Amino acid sequence: MTKGPTAPGDKALLDRLGDRLVASGAVERADVEHAAADTGPGRLGETLLAAGAVEEREIYRALAGQRGWRYAETEEVFHILDPAVSSSVPRRFQETQHILPVARLAHGVILATCNPDTLIEEVAMAFDRAPVEIWLVTPTSYRRLRAALDLGQVAVMRDEGPTAAPRGKELLAPDGTAGALDSELVALFDALLLDAIGERASDIHLERYGDRVRVRLRIDGDLHDLDRYQLTPEQHAGIVNVLKVNSHLDIAERRLPQGGRFSAHAGGHSFDLRVQTQPSLHGEHAVVRLLPQDTKALTIEDLGFPEALAARYRRLLASPAGMVLVVGPTGSGKSTTLYAGLQELAHDTTRKVISVEDPIEYAIDGVQQTQVHAEIGFSFAGAMRVFVRQDPDVILLGEIRDNETALEAIRASQTGHLVLSTLHCNDAVDAVQRLFDLGMHPNSVASELIAVFAQRLAKRLCPACREVVAPDVSLAAEVFPAGVPDGFRAFRGRGCERCNGLGTRGRIAVMEYLPATPSLRRGISRQLPLDEMRFIALSSGLAPMREQALQLVTEGVIPFENLLELLPPERLAPEAFAVAKAAATSRTPPEH
Repeated sequence: MTKGPTAPGDKALLDRLGDRLVASGAVERADVEHAAADTGPGRLGETLLAAGAVEEREIYRALAGQRGWRYAETEEVFHILDPAVSSSVPRRFQETQHILPVARLAHGVILATCNPDTLIEEVAMAFDRAPVEIWLVTPTSYRRLRAALDLGQVAVMRDEGPTAAPRGKELLAPDGTAGALDSELVALFDALLLDAIGERASDIHLERYGDRVRVRLRIDGDLHDLDRYQLTPEQHAGIVNVLKVNSHLDIAERRLPQGGRFSAHAGGHSFDLRVQTQPSLHGEHAVVRLLPQDTKALTIEDLGFPEALAARYRRLLASPAGMVLVVGPTGSGKSTTLYAGLQELAHDTTRKVISVEDPIEYAIDGVQQTQVHAEIGFSFAGAMRVFVRQDPDVILLGEIRDNETALEAIRASQTGHLVLSTLHCNDAVDAVQRLFDLGMHPNSVASELIAVFAQRLAKRLCPACREVVAPDVSLAAEVFPAGVPDGFRAFRGRGCERCNGLGTRGRIAVMEYLPATPSLRRGISRQLPLDEMRFIALSSGLAPMREQALQLVTEGVIPFENLLELLPPERLAPEAFAVAKAAATSRTPPEH
């Protein structure tokens, strides 16, 4: 029989937990020491989690190793979870002890628990003192498993595959609105939400193709099927209705796309959920974006800025006036980069910082943050007009979307304010063209723009299973037309339990930095074509994204193949090579 753990107040236990977390690379030693100074006995893990310094699964992986138990991810338990065994022990006892009977084996019983201090002797009595094998899971995994059992979404994944919910149930009223089984539909969405949180997903996709319903999660930029949910078309329509009701959308409107949002608390965290519905051939599809509300904003160091680029960013934040833009596609971490800058500014008690956001993603002490409300006419542009009268030094504008907002941002920078904002465009030079498209005068852009950061998010290699590999030959030929440099190394993730077999875990920002030099300002004033503008930018300080991406490749941070997702084909080769070739064939080379 497994022995119980060391008493939670044991100081040696506290020290060992911190040592294990540091040794695994889950947390920095400085964070552990800071948390240990602020925490009571046995509370180090809770303090680190509350500070956002470490992930829940890393804490529980370390606790399992400390006790000699097995750590298990949710899917491992699902694979053998037997509902009959789970129902053999009173539900009240399971919830009191935070346990879940998983399966009976020849040698005893497998038990999942999220309580590291479970008293095994007491639990074993419920199984006639049979040997008990403990699998430690996170609290989020425990809730996912419990919700799946309650909803009948658990299958013993042998030959029959996942079980579907009974098709005989009528989940919708005759008019198509949510009927008498609303509570089941709400519980089903709650289970989906817990799964998304447990997998670190940024979005939930609910899609229908004929009688087939597809559930997918976007994790680290890629979509992954959640095959365990075999939903009926009726359940799919019911969940869409649940989303509409919570988001205050028109439940009867199925012909037009709709968008809304609501807040939810799940897995111990608060989330702002952005909901978008889309009519399709077989019914409405829905996408839910998850925005955590109680996690800490990342610092410039957390984002992985190279030292030189971090220094430039901090220097720009000290500017008395002007406009700094962070650009890139949706979901590329633009707001996260600006929040890192806000945290730096919040420590400067001599300056007043105001933000206008939609939504407010992180609360930062020392920054006056305001949420726009388009439904009552309080827009980005309207907020900017009012807030310049509040005597701010720095204004963060969540996004420049239209002519009116762009004009107010330019005016604010002209009147002695530092304006930080985001734009949706492909690269740093393209940001200038985007401002032209929004109707900004070239001279105004040239005088007020002081720098542009363009960024993408690249997948991080899992440090636990990273290994050196030979670079892909065809990609290497594109990236290095003059030949692969001596000593160049590429890496890949082999796949392990820490990364769920993916080989990657998390993402890192890859950036391009464009300073507004005098030669670039002259080019902007003349509104030169993009290719000529980029030629000037490259010769006057542009740090291309390719260079930082290759640096991360050689350091073993991102996979070499990830360059295909980060860079367009014309940017894979050194741009100086491509620009020189273009200039040699051009009849009218750009002026410097």
